[in-house]
Amino acid sequence: MSEHRRKSPQPQGGGRAAARRAAQQSTGRRSGPSRRVSSESPSESSFGPSGEERQYGSRAEARRAAQRGGRRRGADAGGHGTGGGGRRRGGGGPGGSGGRGHDEGRPGKKRFIDYPRHGRYGFRRWLPSWKLVSGLCLGFLALLMGIGGIAYALVVPPEVSKTAKAQNNVYYWADNTQMVATGGAVNRQELKYEQIPEAMRNAVISAENKSFNTDRGIDPMGIGRALFNMATGGETQGGSTITQQYVKNSMLTQDQTLTRKFKELFITLKVGGEMKKEEVMAGYLNVSYYGRGASGLQAAARTYYNKDAGELNASECAFLATLLKGASYYDPAGALDIDKENATPAKNRKRAEERWKWILDEQVKDKRMTAQERSKYTKFPEPLKPKKDAKLGGQTGYLVELAKKYFLANNDKKITAKDLELGGFEIHTTFQKKQVDQLEAAVKKVYKAKIRPEERPKTDTHVEFGGASVDAKTGAIIATYGGQDATTHFTNNADATGAQVGSTWKPFVLAAAMQYGVRDPSGPPEQNESQRTKISPKSIYNGDDGVRIKDYTGKIWLDKDNNEWRQTNDGNHDHGEIDLREAMEQSANSPFVQLGMDVGTDKVKDVAVAAGLKNDTFMADSSVPSFSIGTSSPSAIRMAGAYSTFATSGRQNDTYSVTEVKREGEVVFQHKKKPKRAFSAAIADNVTDVLKNVVENGTGKPARLEGREAAGKTGTTDGNRSAWFVGYTPQISTAISMFRLDDDESNTKRKFEEMFGTGGEKKIHGNSFPASIWHDYMTQAMKGKKAVSFPEPQDLGDVVWGGGAVSPSPTPSPTPSATPSEETSPTPTPTQTTPSPPPSPTPTKSCSIFDPTCHEANGGQNAGADGGGQNAGADGGGQNAGADGGGQNAGADGGGGDTAGTQGATGNPGGGGTIWGNNG
Repeated sequence: MSEHRRKSPQPQGGGRAAARRAAQQSTGRRSGPSRRVSSESPSESSFGPSGEERQYGSRAEARRAAQRGGRRRGADAGGHGTGGGGRRRGGGGPGGSGGRGHDEGRPGKKRFIDYPRHGRYGFRRWLPSWKLVSGLCLGFLALLMGIGGIAYALVVPPEVSKTAKAQNNVYYWADNTQMVATGGAVNRQELKYEQIPEAMRNAVISAENKSFNTDRGIDPMGIGRALFNMATGGETQGGSTITQQYVKNSMLTQDQTLTRKFKELFITLKVGGEMKKEEVMAGYLNVSYYGRGASGLQAAARTYYNKDAGELNASECAFLATLLKGASYYDPAGALDIDKENATPAKNRKRAEERWKWILDEQVKDKRMTAQERSKYTKFPEPLKPKKDAKLGGQTGYLVELAKKYFLANNDKKITAKDLELGGFEIHTTFQKKQVDQLEAAVKKVYKAKIRPEERPKTDTHVEFGGASVDAKTGAIIATYGGQDATTHFTNNADATGAQVGSTWKPFVLAAAMQYGVRDPSGPPEQNESQRTKISPKSIYNGDDGVRIKDYTGKIWLDKDNNEWRQTNDGNHDHGEIDLREAMEQSANSPFVQLGMDVGTDKVKDVAVAAGLKNDTFMADSSVPSFSIGTSSPSAIRMAGAYSTFATSGRQNDTYSVTEVKREGEVVFQHKKKPKRAFSAAIADNVTDVLKNVVENGTGKPARLEGREAAGKTGTTDGNRSAWFVGYTPQISTAISMFRLDDDESNTKRKFEEMFGTGGEKKIHGNSFPASIWHDYMTQAMKGKKAVSFPEPQDLGDVVWGGGAVSPSPTPSPTPSATPSEETSPTPTPTQTTPSPPPSPTPTKSCSIFDPTCHEANGGQNAGADGGGQNAGADGGGQNAGADGGGQNAGADGGGGDTAGTQGATGNPGGGGTIWGNNG
């Protein structure tokens, strides 16, 4: 730079800057002693070593010096030190004047985006200005508008004809042949806008979208609320305008996801901008679902009022508009298959009437209806009763309903009943047509031969049967009987009906006794669980009628009225001291009620649930003694499934009715077998052996199958209000129920009636009509299947005496007994706790002393038919025994008393034992 352009040095303390600083101090700018004395000398800050004012070599250096100077409050004139301090880093001049030193350098220019902010210090430096905030918001909004504009330009609404067209659901038998095609587009007819009643359009607008005629298809507030709820996991919300609902129902899936909400937004904007309001309204009313399988207004008008849509009045239109809120909860007929608690007929009707009135009133407020016209509609427009599809008559409707319920309850794709109604599903079931027909034929045979309501209206009206047959190895339901016709009798009798199962519950009591054991009454209560004795079916209990029932400690059980609990037997029969095998054979109640108390009714319940029953509302109160004789009321399907657990030696499989479901060729559901161990094979096989004896020798004789082993149990309830037979072969388990109701099905709380005299029988037992149906069906169902034997049971548990039964006395009988052979068991000693086995005419456990038709070659010398001892009477056991006698000179039905049998035909001693008591 040339010499003549260089600025001449300023004199010390001179110049405009110095003058300005002096002026600022003189005008009173914070005089007084300096708070901080600069640690720098003048010569080291503003002045050079010679005392002259320092010169700067560049503008940047001058600017930095200016920024340093005058920032802090320095000492005023007259303060300590060599001169006044500056505001921040720069010292004052020699005159002691501090200040900003503007002439020492100018601040740099502000940046375009002033952040962090220029000329601000501390937190203000980071606090954005209102200009910056406004700019950011406007920029973000412009970006969104740009993205939205691009998305709007690119979006192409799906074609309604491809997405909203409902299809049939096709159900298949187990062999993959078609059972029935039902649901879907079968019940839909398109209407033009001109064919839609103005009253219907007005009702929908007032109820769903008051601004329909003026809006652009979306409600920004509603969309924001829905997006917020979806993003935060709150309650899901549907489209809030008619256009949105039309798009959702006709062009999108029904899932409530964030992605679908964005799709819905842009497609709705596109549809709202391109389609006329008339087209949107017609499309919405044509694709909407109104319940009862009706999609579209025309189908709804036919379904609910049996008229064309054009014939609907304003009141009927208001009701149909009500259904758009959700037919399952506004149809007065109810939707118990969807929600048993909230979709009842009573609750649905109340909701429907309230919304119907509200829609009519809203039309008056919106000036879409005059008050005078509104006054005409004071009575609720009662819709018709639901009608079943004719294709679903007979057993087909019951089967379809079972498969539908199972699929909806077990699919993990969240497929709903509404999705299913829209159709397009292939549902492959476990039902076998041949077995379904055979079960129906077996029931019809009894109806035709025995049930005559015209002749016996007081006893034969409203007689119902239910049945279910299950593959014992897999749990697959192969056949059911739900009633005479699914289009006239809507309750599925194969499902839970409320009919108690009676004595068919006793196998669970026996299984619990073998699994958990009876409690020791002598031990302290806190130790009784560890002091249990697992018992054998040979254990002895008192089988008399009217026995006092006690808890396991021996305390007499009192009922709710503080009366002693005395258990009765069917027909008030006294069985005496009886082993559990025979008690099951003869269906004696008192031994199993007391056994349940000794084991614990809670353990009985645990075994029943482990076998496959559900712990639901149909499971009775397990805190009372009667729980052990079948006060619960599970379905025939569940009972058949639970008994199949015995057939498979304790391996439990859940019952199921659907193997696979496809939609548009894609598998959306597939059953997966999950077997589990309910109890040991030894327990299950012992129960089976006892139940096999019931069929061969006991109450279940009518169910015997020629050339095959079968096991089962009869069941009859108090008051003769229901009767059951549940039985199985190694391959199939089947349950049959019978009951009678008081009136038609308009009463939702129907009462079970007594069946004395029904079918011309004095009393209905499980071994009458139910066992007969079971036999006829199983005879046909087992044709062509290999005859398989049940596993041989292993000895299990200890022999105990319960319910007041007295263990054998060690004292010999005063009557001389025949000299026993070496094989005869010695008389028990006083310390011996295990008794000799009870007398039995056969060593194979297949004959009973109550069965005159059972013949075994075990007779003694001069014995009568099936006799045992010398000169024994029919079925006799001991010397000179009477009919069915056992002990010496025993009377009819006598036990096998001491010295009961003399040498039989083979030279071996006859059967018998030591004083088993009456009716042993």
